[in-house]
Amino acid sequence: MDGVNYSLILLAALMVMASPGPATLAIAGASMASGRRQGLATALGVTTGSVMWSVLAAYGLGAVMVSNAWVFGILKYLGAAYLLFLAFKSAISATRPHKTEIVGIAQASFRAAYAKGLALHLTNPKAILFFGSLYSIGIPVGTPFQSLFTIIALLGLMAACIFLGYGIVFSSPAIVRGYTRMRRWFDGVFAVFFGAAALKILSTPVK
Repeated sequence: MDGVNYSLILLAALMVMASPGPATLAIAGASMASGRRQGLATALGVTTGSVMWSVLAAYGLGAVMVSNAWVFGILKYLGAAYLLFLAFKSAISATRPHKTEIVGIAQASFRAAYAKGLALHLTNPKAILFFGSLYSIGIPVGTPFQSLFTIIALLGLMAACIFLGYGIVFSSPAIVRGYTRMRRWFDGVFAVFFGAAALKILSTPVK
């Protein structure tokens, strides 16, 4: 009745949030290497980042950021630098037989793990592009505040369910045992993935 395409927005969000990416990989790594508490803390940080980008996009601030190339460029390079840092940490971990730390989260406090998840998502330029496109396609101009609040809440709930779900699944005993046996291989894969994601961001032109 309010013209908001809820089904389109939620389906698109589900596909993007549930698909593998730097955020889900960081949650998986934290959960396997450091346990459920660290994994859930990282997931909460990523979820908070999703809500923040969602709010920005809903009120048009995302479009302003994208239209100003220098702002988006700063975000792009910050995101790439952080992903390269995660790749470096994972690569170092893969070369150390007895080291269990992954992407700087193991042995960290709950707050530190949360902060790392938040930083990962806030420095991901593709997040603001996704949410910006989502709101521009699914929400017409002049949508009332109540509808915007509803969609922000629904997307936040979806993000929490997906990311916290990853934290729970990847901290299960069977998966943790598998990670323990093949930790160095996992860390090597994480290093390659984070590095490839950073290079992909850097190769995307800022318009």
